Amino acid sequence: MEQILSDKQKEFIRNATHRYNLKVGARRCGKTYLDNLYVIPKRIIERKGKDGLYCIFGVSKGTIERNVLQPLRQIYGKGLVGTIQSGTNIARLFGEEVYCLGCEKVNQVSKIQGTSIKYAYGDEIAKWNQEVFVMIQASLDKPYSMFDGALNPENQNHWLKKDFLDQVEEKGLDVYVQHYTIFDNPFLSKEFVDNLCKEYEGTVYYDRLILGLWKNAEGIIYRQFADNPSLYIKDNADGINFMIISIGIDYGATEGETEFKATGITPYFKQVWTLDEEKLTGLHTPEQMYEKFAEFYKRVVNTYGKVTHCFADYGALGQVLTYGMNRYLQQHGIPLQVQDCIKGRIVDRIELDCHLFGQMRRFILKKCKYLIEAYSQALWDEKHEDERLDDGTTPIDDLDASEYSIFPFYDKLMMDIKGGY
Repeated sequence: MEQILSDKQKEFIRNATHRYNLKVGARRCGKTYLDNLYVIPKRIIERKGKDGLYCIFGVSKGTIERNVLQPLRQIYGKGLVGTIQSGTNIARLFGEEVYCLGCEKVNQVSKIQGTSIKYAYGDEIAKWNQEVFVMIQASLDKPYSMFDGALNPENQNHWLKKDFLDQVEEKGLDVYVQHYTIFDNPFLSKEFVDNLCKEYEGTVYYDRLILGLWKNAEGIIYRQFADNPSLYIKDNADGINFMIISIGIDYGATEGETEFKATGITPYFKQVWTLDEEKLTGLHTPEQMYEKFAEFYKRVVNTYGKVTHCFADYGALGQVLTYGMNRYLQQHGIPLQVQDCIKGRIVDRIELDCHLFGQMRRFILKKCKYLIEAYSQALWDEKHEDERLDDGTTPIDDLDASEYSIFPFYDKLMMDIKGGY
């Protein structure tokens, strides 16, 4: 019989008998595959008929569906693995009701406070709010309660490492932790591994997503771009078919700069192109800004035939400005609805760009000089983990506007062109 488990995965099966069983390490190393194939079904079946809730926690319901339920469904079929029901947040797995809850914000999982959990699975735990993890811990109150989870490591001062994993030995916690590198997965092709290593080379993501290390970010952020800008800067986008053209807006505060960035995404989310930009400096009335945006919109439409989406910063007075912008666009017959952006974590926005640069899927037109400058100069903040330096010395607003235009499509863009994460 062909081997379907790696030695590392077999090791986990033998040793994962503790209250907490965590796999920490590289992307595509086989962490969640084992959980979907073996761990989650086994834990659920073992606890049938016992008191307590089953729960699957992830960054959002969308990531739970993508990372956990879809793979489970592919292995065991729709009859045994259902979908998350809106309103109840419950999916039926192997005949049991399982609560599926997002963990970015505390209020998303507050409904479990005071409940008893007999089994919990955690996906992408390092991206959670710490208070959520603490709340879950308090609910694991049965002798047979168990928590399994998987994650990619982040900075060395991350709450999960500092306040939990580093305390295991000192406090005698009932925790089993297994570490993975990408080289622990023998089922990946050498070509794929070599390419992934090259894609993240020189960035903090090589240490985290290839070697599976908790690593602080430092120095130049977009190393791939900064070292070889000519690979990514194009004279024009002639002949390129864009499925989506999205504008990102970062509003300037008081005398700050307002940024418009137009981004094109090709079919199947294969490539991302920055097509145009506009920077408004100095003081502008809202009406003047709306006029400038309308001019920018028309310029993009005249060149590329359409604008399909627009996402704007909602901080400070952002929502007030967006309300006014939409009224202006409606009054002037411009068929576009400006929506609040999805900010997410800055480190995730940065990873998306690094991922696209590494796979040669991210391009910028030469005329977009402000964004080119921003990618070339952006630095990690030495005083704040996983944050960009934002002291006025580098043009961070340009990066924000660009990220707002593409981050709503994060899940699809993070898929490599062969369809895997």
